[in-house]
Amino acid sequence: MSDTEVRVRIAPSPSGYLHVGTARTAIFNWLYARQNGGKFIVRIEDTDQSRSQAELINPILDAMKWLGLDWDEGPFFQSERLERYTPYVEKLLEGNHAYRCFRTSEELEQKRKELAKAKDQHLDKDWLKSTPEEERKLLEQKTPFAVRLAIPDGETAYDDVILGHLVRQNTEIEDFVICRSDGRAVYNLAVVADDHEMGITHVIRGNDHITNTFKQMLLYRALGIKPPRFAHVPLILRPDKKKVSKRLGDKDVAEYGNEGILSEGLFNFLCLLGWSPKDDREYLSIDELVRVFKLEHVNKANPIFNEEKLLSLNREYIKNTPDYKLAEQVAPLLVQAGLTTKYWLETRWEYLIRIVSMLKERCSRLTDFVEMSGYFFSDEFDYEEKAARKQFTAESSERMKELALRFEALDVFNKESLENTLNEYAEELDIGKGKLIHPTRLAASGISRGPGLYDLLVTLGKEAVIKRMRKAVAFIDSHKE
Repeated sequence: MSDTEVRVRIAPSPSGYLHVGTARTAIFNWLYARQNGGKFIVRIEDTDQSRSQAELINPILDAMKWLGLDWDEGPFFQSERLERYTPYVEKLLEGNHAYRCFRTSEELEQKRKELAKAKDQHLDKDWLKSTPEEERKLLEQKTPFAVRLAIPDGETAYDDVILGHLVRQNTEIEDFVICRSDGRAVYNLAVVADDHEMGITHVIRGNDHITNTFKQMLLYRALGIKPPRFAHVPLILRPDKKKVSKRLGDKDVAEYGNEGILSEGLFNFLCLLGWSPKDDREYLSIDELVRVFKLEHVNKANPIFNEEKLLSLNREYIKNTPDYKLAEQVAPLLVQAGLTTKYWLETRWEYLIRIVSMLKERCSRLTDFVEMSGYFFSDEFDYEEKAARKQFTAESSERMKELALRFEALDVFNKESLENTLNEYAEELDIGKGKLIHPTRLAASGISRGPGLYDLLVTLGKEAVIKRMRKAVAFIDSHKE
């Protein structure tokens, strides 16, 4: 591999579905790789058996695919690489950068309680270690042990692409475990080993990993390995200022898709959380995002997740998506809702495209198409109660009877002929057009608002329109006092 090739990775743990924070980090990594002609790698970090759930792996990968994130290598699984971490542990032990700790979890817990009472934050290094003679005896007795990194004196520092120069005193870092008593490498060591072997050049992740980064920098130093460049992006916060989290029940990426958010809309929105193109634009295509994305433009402050802004952006994406593409996404939702069948739609595809074209200006979610389109698939609907009281009068009954006859007599049933017919009848009656338009709309759809009346009537077709107008007349007449 080339020394100059950019190689980045996203490394979700299968302890929950893909939430928007991890998705946004994945997007930033993907954009950086695509902009620099590099590689985007997927690695599943599943060393923690108590939290990892294998059944969540495919949903995580499917959610990334839905967002449009294609990867160049992987997915790799840490659980399948456990033997590769052992040489790193051995090297650290041999170089006296790590040591065996035979303390039991009960002993450690008791010691921490004592330290808490003494208002001390760190375990005493000498207490954690055994003398050479004690260690020899314990090993002969096959006493379980963990392996801890021996934190040196001094400080640890690195230059973060986003946050600048960061420094931490080593006295603030405990001799942390790098290998459990069962021989399994712990997260920080596994990550260092994997990033090194996979040639990762840039680690772009949430700023909640800063503490881990200082630990990993100590591991790189002890192993004599050149570290990648780090870029810690701001965390996405909920409106209550808490971190967006799977554990707090925040929605995962798949849920947004199920609720009618377009993948392109969510992709664009997540990019704008903590980053901007340094102009007033918000609606940016993925190709444009690849072109203008810069890590240096990521803000240090944690952004607030604003679902209203997501809906506003999604509305723009719906408006700008070709009707046939929207129809492909709306069709299964209509079938799922029981409004129609797959076969019915396949035989009337142009009908669905006309419906989508009429409704798209009013929709913020794909699911809105389902809520707004029921009357296109059935005439078994109730009339909007308030509108019916206002529009369905004895006068409107007589007028609709006549208007239905005139519509029925039309040789050409199109927008122009319908509009001309209604206007002429209104002039004859010397009334405003609304006196005919509103009851006709209510008769045809059951609701008082919607797409343009003439587009609506043409799409429904002559037979359905006449039938619905006469059904409304019968309804009015049956409810006369």
